[in-house]
Parts: sequence; C-alpha cells; structure tokens
Amino acid sequence: MNDTSPNKQLAWVVDLNKCIGCQTCSVACKVLWTDEDSEDNQWWCTVSTLPGRGTPRDWEQMGGGYDADGNLQPGKEPTPADYGGGFDLNYDEVLYGASDGKQHLAPQGSREDRWAMNWEEDQGAGEWPNAYFFYMPRLCNHCSRPACAEACPSGALQKTADGLVLRDENVCTGSRNCVAACPYKKIYFNPAKGISQQCIGCLPRLADGVAPACVRQCPGRAVFFGYLDEEGSPVNRLVREWEVALPLHPEYGTHPNVYYVPPRLPHPVKEDMSLDTENPRVPNEYLESLFGEKVHGALATLTAEMDRTKAGESSELMTTLIAYRFTELLGPFQTDPADIIATG
Repeated sequence: MNDTSPNKQLAWVVDLNKCIGCQTCSVACKVLWTDEDSEDNQWWCTVSTLPGRGTPRDWEQMGGGYDADGNLQPGKEPTPADYGGGFDLNYDEVLYGASDGKQHLAPQGSREDRWAMNWEEDQGAGEWPNAYFFYMPRLCNHCSRPACAEACPSGALQKTADGLVLRDENVCTGSRNCVAACPYKKIYFNPAKGISQQCIGCLPRLADGVAPACVRQCPGRAVFFGYLDEEGSPVNRLVREWEVALPLHPEYGTHPNVYYVPPRLPHPVKEDMSLDTENPRVPNEYLESLFGEKVHGALATLTAEMDRTKAGESSELMTTLIAYRFTELLGPFQTDPADIIATG
C-alpha cells in the first residue's frame, strides 16, 4: 500500500437512534452501483437488525483485520450460502392449489437455505415485554489501515487523498485475499468479471459536489458525511469533540471511518409494568461488544444532553443530531443531483 496517510479523511456518522430500517440507503446504492446480473448478491450498503447474525451470515466470526500486535490476521471468505439471496415461494400452492385460502405465502426450504439480506437475518433479542432490536447500516469503512489493501497481492487497492479505499479493476487479479482479510466482510467477488468489488464512496458524485446516495437518500436524516478533520463540522464534533460516534469493532485494528452513535432505546419495564429507569433495554455489555469500552462514556454523554433538553436547556449536541436542515448532513457536498441532471 503506497498511500496510508491521505491528505484528508472522508467519514460517515450514523445515528442508530434515527435509523428506521427502511433500506432506502441500501436500495439507493444497489440501483446506482450493483444492478448487473453478475452482482445479484452484492449489497455494498446493507441494513441489518441487531442483535442478529447479519449479512453475510455470521460475518463477525469470519476473522480478518489485525491482531493485538498489529499483524495481519487470516480470515474466511463468505460462501454463496452465507450471502444467500435466492429462494422460491409456494406460489402454485397458494394461487392455483385447492388450499381454500388456508395456505399462506411462505418461502421454501430451511432457514439455512433461504438466508438473505433483510430476511432471516432480521431478528432481535430479549424476552417480552423487554425484547429489543435496532438497525445498523453497514458499508465499506474506508479504513485508515485497510487490511484488504495490505492483503492484496497485486496492489489494486489504494487510499486516495480524500481517504477512500478504491480499487483499480484493471489491476485486480481476483485473488479474493481482500475478501478474506476484510473483517467487516463488505467486499464482494464478481465471478463474471473475475474481480472483487466494494463501495467506492460514490466517488463520481463527490466529484460533482454531490453527497453519497446512502447519505442524501436517508429519509430519517440518520447519516452525516464529511471530512473528519474539518473543525466545527458535524462529523468532526460528533467523533472528535463530543466522542459520541464510535467505530464498529475497533479491536479489528483497521481504524474504520464509519462511526455510529449508539442506540438508547426506551426503558424496559418491571414485572408490575412500571418503567425500570435504572437499567437499559439494550444491555450495555452487548453495546460494548460492538463499540468497545468507550460506548459507556458516549451513552453517558447522550443521556446527560437529553436530560438538559428535558429540563428546558439548550444542547448543541442534540440540535446537531436532530439536523433540522437536511443539508447539515451533507458536509461540503451540497450540490443537488437534480441540478447535475438538468444542466448535464
């Protein structure tokens, strides 16, 4: 890897308290970048329900990244079954059979056979009345120390001056070392082209001053985008100043540049159905397994600032997270894509 110190670093901040799991970001990305037949299983942006096995299935147990000493760790390449994405429904039985309306539409095969993004992986945890779940968008983290680039034998992967991890498809030999080395499993192999592919940060849009599709299309205003070191920007303040936006699995050692504001779900209830204000609905231990020990400080800050607003005081942090104007999410990439289309 020739350029591990970009002049700037583009970053995403996802507020998990605002993500509604609508999949608009994943579909916007899919339609824009991976709509060819050979890219059926490629979802560069996915939204998983946590706690759950995610997509590809059980990706957190597939290895990759770096060990505690900073050495590249071997990882596993997901199988087609891990990605899933194809199964049949019992249309003939329901629509043309003599079921008298008693048979409902259902997928065929076992749960393991019909695994797919946003299908069997859409699951939560806990028990009634204190079940819990939340949604998490995931894409290429454009890591500051990308294990994929270090594992690539051809040098096809490089960091740009803006901090994106991009692939030269003319140089890629399809070794798939990058797929195994990425601990987040957000690189996909294209068998038709014989190369691997992943999120490119909507680079052509950025060149025209347009924010990535996953950011601009989000109806919940959950995703912020911009330069990590731009002082005073929402991304900079959420990550560096307030420290409420955290990387996913920092122990992987790749220094990812997609950050998450951890979820604060409604209080659980006691046996008498009164609110249990002493304990969180999502166990702190689980959140720590995702975001590391710093999650406790982030949750404490969020709670304190929410209490300030409840008391009638102002909070810059809460105002930033609410994002009253959607353009606050876009960083310096404020151009409307409709203007590009209209003017050519």
